[in-house]
Amino acid sequence: MQELLHLVARATSLVQAFRDHGHQLARIDPLGSDPPGHPQLDPSFFGTSMEQLEALPASTVLGDDGDERVPDYLKRLERAWCGSIGYQFEHLESPERVRWLWSQVESGAHAQPLTREEQVELLIRLARVEGLEQFLHRVYPGQVRFSLEGNDMLVPMVDLVLEVAAARGCREVVMGMAHRGRLNVLAHSVGVGYDEILRQFEGAAPAQDGILTLPDDESGIGDVKYHHGATRDHVLRDGSTVRVTLAPNPSHLEFVNPVVAGLARARQFAGPRQDDRQDTAAVVPLLIHGDAAFAAEGVVAESLNLARLAGYATGGVVHLIVNNQIGFTTDPEQGRSTRYASDLAKGYDIPVLRVNADDPPACLTAMRLAMAYRAEFHDDIVVDLIGYRRHGHNEGDDPGYTQPRLYQRIRAHPTVFTLYSEALVKAGIVTADEVAAARSDVTDRLRQALVAASAAKPSAAGGRAGTGSSKPSADAAGEGDGDPAESRDRDSGPPPVPFAALAEINAASMAVPEGFSVNRKLRRQLDRSRAGFTAESSLDWAHAEVLALGSLLRGGIPVRFSGQDAQRGTFSHRHLVFHDADTGSSHAPLAALRGARFEIHNSPLSETAVLGFEYGYSVGADRDLVIWEAQFGDFANVAQPVIDQFVVSGQAKWGQLSRLVLLLPHGYEGRGPEHSSARLERFLQMCAGGNMRIANPTTSAQYFHLLRRQAHTPERPLVVMTPKSLLRHKLARSRASELAAGGFRAVLAENAGDEARRSATRLILCSGKVCYDLLASEERANARDVVLARVEQLYPFPRREIAELLAGLPALREVVWTQEEPRNMGARPYVAPLLRALMPETLTLRQVARPEWSSPAEGKMSDHMKGQRRIIREAFAEQASSLTSR
Repeated sequence: MQELLHLVARATSLVQAFRDHGHQLARIDPLGSDPPGHPQLDPSFFGTSMEQLEALPASTVLGDDGDERVPDYLKRLERAWCGSIGYQFEHLESPERVRWLWSQVESGAHAQPLTREEQVELLIRLARVEGLEQFLHRVYPGQVRFSLEGNDMLVPMVDLVLEVAAARGCREVVMGMAHRGRLNVLAHSVGVGYDEILRQFEGAAPAQDGILTLPDDESGIGDVKYHHGATRDHVLRDGSTVRVTLAPNPSHLEFVNPVVAGLARARQFAGPRQDDRQDTAAVVPLLIHGDAAFAAEGVVAESLNLARLAGYATGGVVHLIVNNQIGFTTDPEQGRSTRYASDLAKGYDIPVLRVNADDPPACLTAMRLAMAYRAEFHDDIVVDLIGYRRHGHNEGDDPGYTQPRLYQRIRAHPTVFTLYSEALVKAGIVTADEVAAARSDVTDRLRQALVAASAAKPSAAGGRAGTGSSKPSADAAGEGDGDPAESRDRDSGPPPVPFAALAEINAASMAVPEGFSVNRKLRRQLDRSRAGFTAESSLDWAHAEVLALGSLLRGGIPVRFSGQDAQRGTFSHRHLVFHDADTGSSHAPLAALRGARFEIHNSPLSETAVLGFEYGYSVGADRDLVIWEAQFGDFANVAQPVIDQFVVSGQAKWGQLSRLVLLLPHGYEGRGPEHSSARLERFLQMCAGGNMRIANPTTSAQYFHLLRRQAHTPERPLVVMTPKSLLRHKLARSRASELAAGGFRAVLAENAGDEARRSATRLILCSGKVCYDLLASEERANARDVVLARVEQLYPFPRREIAELLAGLPALREVVWTQEEPRNMGARPYVAPLLRALMPETLTLRQVARPEWSSPAEGKMSDHMKGQRRIIREAFAEQASSLTSR
């Protein structure tokens, strides 16, 4: 009896070993390399043999009534776990999910045999995928296209995602992908015509519904063909359609991941109403990765971390890795420290399916299971499509230099279309003539498309394809602000908010449910704000902010706000979410305000993926004002690729429009290099053609009007240099009446009086916090011939307002640009030439700043104070030093 119990225990361990380690015996490499194996998959590891296990009925292990013997059951397990799909679930923490996955794999629930019709359809699909790549290779030799050959099954797998998603009520699939296979996916999965694909190679102007996403009425310079996206209605097998959006992406391939997730979440809300609920089945995000980038790029890990966070969840992203088994010229052992490219997903409790790209039915089985898992658990899953790369990294690359033996095998290896067609011919499903007809059909289609593409009119020299205009921007011509929309920003703006409405919003923003116990210290603040709210009430930064957001919500504009500690604010200045002092439960009063949807989320301690997500959300949303706040402005450094590749240039490259707001705390208070500068100079350097708005407001009323203007004017990102010390500064406070009347002003000049203006010989211009340092200085009290003005909007540069200011100072001899940032940073490099162009030749321009440094700020408070005093002194000095002269 004791020996029987030992034998049962060994058999049970062997069964578990197949479930845990069977993926290491799976034949997932189409090039035939031996799987690594695992010692526990051999009965001898547990001190037994198949002969001994023959004595056991499988029921002793499974607990059922069958008469199958253990060795026969183990052979079934081997077929299930060690075939062309490697399943890896042993890392999952949830027993429920693991048991569900075991059941799906071992029952073969998703290994549905294809009907004859489905097999023929799949063969034709593979013929078209291969045919497009080979046609492009023949007709445009050497032109870069990042061929899909070696992973051709990607397209039928995407087809299956679309079919299954639509059957479950999906109205749109939002995709992001790297270069490889992008043109094939555009043609076959999205539905862009062959002629439009070929137009890109011919250099012809794109058709009206081409792959360029730039609207005709927006300026832009476009992008290369394998970066563009498109949106189409994909026709399903039953004749119905599902919307497919392939997002454009930069060469920083994986940075599109959070953008797609954010875009999908925005579209999962059906409308702006407060009671609209997120429908994760309605929009499915699908991300197609490269193997080397998935393993190596940090944004992948950041994006995976967002999957289950309440503010970023999408109901599960389906990840599909197009695995070449090589990264450009780098072998896997040189590019990652893990066995599999997909191992990163294990750390985020995500199941992984690895499938041989040369086994079409297995590829479809993997995708069916992936889609079923998303539907069941509303979570991410990874499918690793193990293939190869028929050519080099691009078509001009010779991989034989660095992987000679590998490419000897690849050149001798038949394509998946060839392998599958031979299998179908052998099985009597199709004939050789039908295979040949499938090949010739796609060639004929492509030849006809080439004739149409070649006849298209080429793009105008010097102009952007598809815009119909080669007119230079106003910036290039040295005129205006470079964007007519900015004139509307200045001259129209949002409607005013009556004081009575502000009072209602004020009361609602502090309301709590009955029995809710607010922190005593916070309660005192709220009581003061509620009881004493009049037109003359003095409002600090956060108070004006909550009124701005509330006014937008009441006007039907949804607001999404996220950032590091955004609910309370880094400086404890904002309380948009209350926490019950007794129970810890939370309440967001603005979310209960009757009107539009309001979300506010504390983000993970990450900038890259979070900002990418918010950008994507803002692109996908219709009217929403989307706000992201950095803990300190300097932290935006970590999100620089998202800023450069999407926020700044997304409109010019791809026609993507966004109302994203970046709140970047900025100002020199002696906090050192990493807590002072939001790198204003970088944003200004990237301004052109009205691509965004850059503001450095200094009063709470200005901030109020700025947020409201952003929600009501043409879509452009807004970058706000928000304050730190000014959050509670008395001079930065505004009266409630200033919120109810007026609007944002691009330039604020002190009220010096008519006589003082007529006699002023010096104008000190500045931007941001330093204005209050100048106003509070002893030098200011003694400088009677000085007018002080602050530039609140830096881009588009307020030429008209500054010109009017200069014209109103008839005795002026000198303009002094003053900033607290180093001379090579801040606004000075951008502002100085613009000021010179506006100033008469008779005026002198002097520039006061910290010296040119490589670091943004001093590390010691005493050094900071010394530098700040010098700046103030020089701004008011009669004679310019050599450092600050024109």
